[in-house]
Amino acid sequence: MTHFGFFCIAMTEKLNPSKVMRLEVTNLAARRGEELIFEGVSFCLKSGEALVLTGKNGSGKSTLLRVVAGLLRQESGSVTFSDSQGDDHQRAGEISHYLGHRNAMKSELTVAENLDFWRRFLGDAYDTPASSIDEAAEAVGLEGITHLPFGYLSAGQQRRFAFAKLLVAHRPVWILDEPTAALDTSGDRLFADLIEAHRRKGGIVLAATHQPLGLEGAQELRMAGFAHSGPGVWE
Repeated sequence: MTHFGFFCIAMTEKLNPSKVMRLEVTNLAARRGEELIFEGVSFCLKSGEALVLTGKNGSGKSTLLRVVAGLLRQESGSVTFSDSQGDDHQRAGEISHYLGHRNAMKSELTVAENLDFWRRFLGDAYDTPASSIDEAAEAVGLEGITHLPFGYLSAGQQRRFAFAKLLVAHRPVWILDEPTAALDTSGDRLFADLIEAHRRKGGIVLAATHQPLGLEGAQELRMAGFAHSGPGVWE
């Protein structure tokens, strides 16, 4: 079972105080069935910062991401988000993009139709303008094929357009679960560039991965998972 104390990542660059935001996780614990997967997980991330979760399959990485995103209920602890105006009452799901193992796109719809749905459904947080569909397609290196049904695309192309979904509706927090799955080397570099651009604009990133993501200055939190040997056996 993973058990951690509190840490807060130091900011690497000075950002405009009017744009500084903060995601804070305090003494978080979660169960899977009857098993307590992790407890005492605490960290805070400010604008421009990133935290990468690592660990074996089943160690609780995905569960932690889903709890932070508000998709699963925690056993105990809290997840709070605040902005420079002191507003800490927003739900995590309202200010976050969650990209899981699945791309959340309809195979029979075109890429443009899928992206337009997410653009209209999500809208822009903090009145920050997002990319157009064409701009997002260009950003992921796949301009000119948004008229194709999503199901016609290769796995790598589908994953790239899943990234494009993050660009057509602004959210300050990106929560990413194995985001580079199905990508080749050029896709990995593209993903890292998109992340760094989001961070330079003051965005926050929380990601789980089995392979390096190439994120400059990102901190790492290693999940250890279940304590099969009894209480008190933590990593």
